[in-house]
Amino acid sequence: MNPIRVILLLTCGIALNCNLYAQKKLVAEGNKLYQDKKYQEAAAAYQKALTEKPDYLPGVFNLGNSLIQQKQYEAARKTMLSAEKLTTDPSVQANANYNVGNSFMEEQKWEEAIEAYKKALRKNPNDEAAKYNLSYARAMLKKQEGGGGSDNKQDQNKEDKQDQDQNQQNNNQDEQKDQQEQQQDQSSQNNQQEQQEQQEQKPQPQPSKLTEQQAEQLLNALAQEEKKLHDKKDKQKGTPVNREKDW
Repeated sequence: MNPIRVILLLTCGIALNCNLYAQKKLVAEGNKLYQDKKYQEAAAAYQKALTEKPDYLPGVFNLGNSLIQQKQYEAARKTMLSAEKLTTDPSVQANANYNVGNSFMEEQKWEEAIEAYKKALRKNPNDEAAKYNLSYARAMLKKQEGGGGSDNKQDQNKEDKQDQDQNQQNNNQDEQKDQQEQQQDQSSQNNQQEQQEQQEQKPQPQPSKLTEQQAEQLLNALAQEEKKLHDKKDKQKGTPVNREKDW
């Protein structure tokens, strides 16, 4: 059987008054006693811390742990479920239900343990210890029932179907991601091909077909025309034309 995982809440925050400071101090003392395996003394320290403020979460949660170690399982479960209601933190709620499941495991109450671990996994689906203990409790329940009756098989089939649906959903998400990546790759390839086609469609400079002598004659003719134009402008009177400079 998987060893019980012990989860102690550490005190935290700024002490706003003497009572809160005293509570934190008592819980810290209880934690030290718990680590020394003095569970009864630890429980007394936690209970004393809760005298002034019964809803002080670290005191309530750790008191539940100390009661489990003293094999006071019913009281421990009641305390743990009280701690669960004092917070909206999913990780703390998951740990509370995990410890409730462990208390049921100690009493070999497999069905109750299974439900507690399920609740823990709904709050924290990545809890490997809860997954392991859930599988163990299911196996022990099946062994206890001699292979399981029809009702148990139906429940198991339902749970297996839920697992399959979750796996299918994950696979569908992976496929969608792959399709998106393929579409992006195809789009990139299309853009590259389009750019290449546009580049190919641009008019390319044609090589000159004039001979060296013809080119020289053409240049001389252009020079003569330009000279005639300047001479004509010099003879004209009036305002000169200002050319705008191109950018």
